[in-house]
Amino acid sequence: MKILVLNAGSSSQKSCLYSIEENTLPNHPPKPLWTANIDWTVAKNQGILTVKVNNIKQQIPLDIAHKAQAIPKMLDSLIEGETKVIEQLSDIDVVGHRVVHGGIKYSEATQITPEVKAKIAELIPLAPNHNPAHIQGIEAIEKCLGDVPQVAMFDTAFHQTIPLENAAYPLPFEWLDKGIRRYGFHGISHQYCANRAAEILNQPLSSLKLINCHLGNGCSLTAIKDGKSWDTTMGFTPLEGLMMGTRSGSIDPAILIYLMREYSLTPDNLNTLLNKESGLKGVSGISADVRAILQGMKENNFRAQLAFDMYIHRLRSQIGAMLAVLGGLDALIFTAGVGENAVLVREKACEAFDFLGLKLDKTKNESSPVDQDIATQDSSVKILVIHTEEDWAIAQQCWQLITDDKYL
Repeated sequence: MKILVLNAGSSSQKSCLYSIEENTLPNHPPKPLWTANIDWTVAKNQGILTVKVNNIKQQIPLDIAHKAQAIPKMLDSLIEGETKVIEQLSDIDVVGHRVVHGGIKYSEATQITPEVKAKIAELIPLAPNHNPAHIQGIEAIEKCLGDVPQVAMFDTAFHQTIPLENAAYPLPFEWLDKGIRRYGFHGISHQYCANRAAEILNQPLSSLKLINCHLGNGCSLTAIKDGKSWDTTMGFTPLEGLMMGTRSGSIDPAILIYLMREYSLTPDNLNTLLNKESGLKGVSGISADVRAILQGMKENNFRAQLAFDMYIHRLRSQIGAMLAVLGGLDALIFTAGVGENAVLVREKACEAFDFLGLKLDKTKNESSPVDQDIATQDSSVKILVIHTEEDWAIAQQCWQLITDDKYL
């Protein structure tokens, strides 16, 4: 079975193709036959399509004025040239999409129908940087692959189990009826890491209390108990919670009222300020990339140091909040680009929790760990670094739906 996965971000499009036996689903992620990434930020006035097959790597420039042609060009690389891995696009059996916002309607992977596509479009105001890209990806597949089955896996789905008292905001109750509530995001990653943690620890997931720290350009924590999400830091939109690469995270909402009154900022101005110009980038004045911040710290850049210290303070604070929700902790998990690779972030985050008996082994922490426990042997809490596999989680769900004959 050939499964194509599309994972669209606000300024990128990651894709991969898996080949899986129809009767057997591997326990661990297999290597994709083909991977591709469209990035609209790495080069000025153009995008870059990077395609990899085994040891072959191709980079193709894309016209920023014709973004709609990017996905078809990406798909062409599956059937043409050195990166060809299938004879024709019709060899693809199913296409899975990561979709950031599904509201409260969807709690599991869902076949994409006109109704589902309309709902994704309806939720664009709640995820304006992501849901439009998902619609574009779905429609590009419709044009290029015809009526191939498409499946949506929603980042919000895992968080449907959050108790209402944790999901509701302290606003007049009628706003809850209008959909103003905590939805949570990064659910595919949080769910995958929880399951992988249970495998690594060789314990039933239902017996574990976990805090998963998904730290990338976007950042969120989730408190997981009984295999379910009990609370998470992102809320009504992916803006709430931790300080992120370009997003502010949680701030006093009265600041927005003040900026509107005193500086005449419009809603669009505020959206750009909070989502694109804040976080590590806004405070440091250098970059949204933690690697650039760490380099700035080595050069004694005050703003880089301040940005890092703020980032760690907020991360520690929210880990503490998740601890209170769980009433205990078996494992603290770090995942995603920063969580998996930033040694100093893990070290500083863990330092604050010595009082719990949580002890980081610095040698293990510095050894580029992947799917490993980096706590000391006498630590009362495990500290795991897990390579998140969102694409594989999506492929698993596609395989399950196809083999269970759930399609009409």
